[in-house]
Amino acid sequence: MARPVSIAVCQFVIKPVASFDAWAQQVVGLLDQARGADLAILPELFTLSLFTTLPDWQNRPVAELVQVDRYTQAYRDFFAAEARARGQHIVAGSHLERRGDGYLNVSYVYGPNGLIHEHEKTHIFPAEANWSTGEGTRMEAFDLPFARVGINICYETEIPECAASLTEQGAEIILCPSFTFTEYGFWRVRHCAQSRCIENQIYYVHCATGGDMPPGPLPNGWTRSSIMSPCDTLWSAPNGVVVEAATNVETVVQGTVDLDLLTLNRATGVAPTFSDLRRRADVYRSW
Repeated sequence: MARPVSIAVCQFVIKPVASFDAWAQQVVGLLDQARGADLAILPELFTLSLFTTLPDWQNRPVAELVQVDRYTQAYRDFFAAEARARGQHIVAGSHLERRGDGYLNVSYVYGPNGLIHEHEKTHIFPAEANWSTGEGTRMEAFDLPFARVGINICYETEIPECAASLTEQGAEIILCPSFTFTEYGFWRVRHCAQSRCIENQIYYVHCATGGDMPPGPLPNGWTRSSIMSPCDTLWSAPNGVVVEAATNVETVVQGTVDLDLLTLNRATGVAPTFSDLRRRADVYRSW
């Protein structure tokens, strides 16, 4: 008995915008293409294009990127309204916002009835330290009507314990909003995401930010977003790629994953990696 979940990966390209409303219309264009999906996901820090609404933004230091926090309430209200109006679950990428005495990189998940989950990035990339960004301390799986899921934001994907902890909490799909400034960085996250699929026998959704920015403090992104599965014989694609977007263009790709295949794969797969992750923990400790 199949348990299919349809996922729309919204590959967003940051560019200068004149206002919050102009940015929101860019998002609406992608969400319109995601109609019919159980879940739509946007990428990490795609709200940084709102920095271009500030006066003389091209001459501001990179440390001021956190000023996009001025749009936090508008951003949250916008996605709550979109999820409600569309009757859809939306991973609202991630956003830099002030919490306490500093700033955190926070991802939100909205459903038709409001906010479902938020995740504060626990492992910031070294460049984020230049933006006065702190780190969260919690890694929690949570339930959607169609799957148990978790969030790893970009660099968290490169830390195996982040995905492992979510999987041990029952996550079937890990959702990864990502923003890498070079093609090298993109492939680090992408290859690690594929590894996390294989290690934990789960699905991984990698939604990355692209960039089309003039010179200034805002980095350009490199992207080829995808949905990935374990590389095993139950899936038709030997390379484990369920669906993949074109490179560095704003687009939406949709794919359907079958959650029952994960259960079957853990029981009968060629490589029982999830059950073997801790099988020889006593030996690892001795090493």
